[in-house]
Amino acid sequence: MSSLKSYFQLDPTIHFLNHGSFGATPISVFEEYQNWQRRLENQPVLFLGRELDSYLKESRQALGNYLNADADDLVYVPNATHGINIIAHSLDLKPDDEILSTDHEYGACDYTWDFICNRANAKYVRQPIPLPVHTEDEIVELFCQGFTHRTKAVYLSHITSPTALRLPVEKICERARQGGILAIVDASHSPGQISFDLQNLGADIVFGNCHKWMLSPKGAGFLYVRRKLQHWIEPLIVSWGNSPTPETTTGSRFVDILQWTGTKDPTAALAVPRAIQFMCEHNWEDVRRECQVLLRQAIERICSLTDLPAAYPLESNFYSQMGIAPLPPSNLAMLKSRLYDDYKIEVPIIQWQDSQFIRISVQAYNIQNDIDALVDALKVLLPKVAVV
Repeated sequence: MSSLKSYFQLDPTIHFLNHGSFGATPISVFEEYQNWQRRLENQPVLFLGRELDSYLKESRQALGNYLNADADDLVYVPNATHGINIIAHSLDLKPDDEILSTDHEYGACDYTWDFICNRANAKYVRQPIPLPVHTEDEIVELFCQGFTHRTKAVYLSHITSPTALRLPVEKICERARQGGILAIVDASHSPGQISFDLQNLGADIVFGNCHKWMLSPKGAGFLYVRRKLQHWIEPLIVSWGNSPTPETTTGSRFVDILQWTGTKDPTAALAVPRAIQFMCEHNWEDVRRECQVLLRQAIERICSLTDLPAAYPLESNFYSQMGIAPLPPSNLAMLKSRLYDDYKIEVPIIQWQDSQFIRISVQAYNIQNDIDALVDALKVLLPKVAVV
């Protein structure tokens, strides 16, 4: 695999195998981001007061082209957690309503649903999806066993955070649509990591991050809401967009109420088109394919080392550039600190249900040496951190 390491600013002394947490931005995209910041500081009133809406529209159009969505059905938000909070607070939940999810979801979003459901005396249902998984249909049937007449919405990740499992959201959204149930998808790890067509998901609402696998600066997330549902969306922060003038309206209530929430730095969102361009310039389909080959090798080698089965068939599309390998019972805190302190390896160690995993991200800047360093370190450390 040919590395693009020189295009990134990452510390060259670190084996960085944790792109999935916060991403990493290429130098050229970061420079574009800084150029926008300089333009902002050069004349803040002109930039924020009179030019920003047109700049954001251009950026939303580029994002819409990339995701296959109309620009007026998309709005930039600071991150995915912000997006799910807008939706959860907008839902008119009644007592005994149910939000059906999985037990693989990201903690911050789980907390959001717990908070909203507890306040409304509704129920947040985490449907178990045990590992290992074998087929998409198996997952669909397990998940849909959670449907009841009280299910108001389904909420699930396209690619899960703790287990890096790609869920068959297209099939689940279709089942939800057949039952008249709202379908909400967390796509934080999807755009950039896999070929992504928002319309093909069949979801009513999709939120995600541009700063992870899309390589944008931190602070650029997106929220998509199907147009026929936008009328019930409420802003978390009420500002000028709630009463736009003919001169200030974007023409979309959805965009108006969510786009302008007071003075902030919008330049991460304005750098998104450059991040998309960077991926196009570097044949990202090929990059992703090469990354998955390297990741598969890493998982196979760790499974061979631990003599534990993989969480999903390695010839499947249940994973792409991020995947997990099971670990034997270990002192995870010690393992994580020793990996970083002794071997300069940045990688997350996961406790999920009763199982332990190492979650590996392989991005364009990774090379064979990063995988070799991880496997060699685990050979030494796993016996030392074993819990009997």
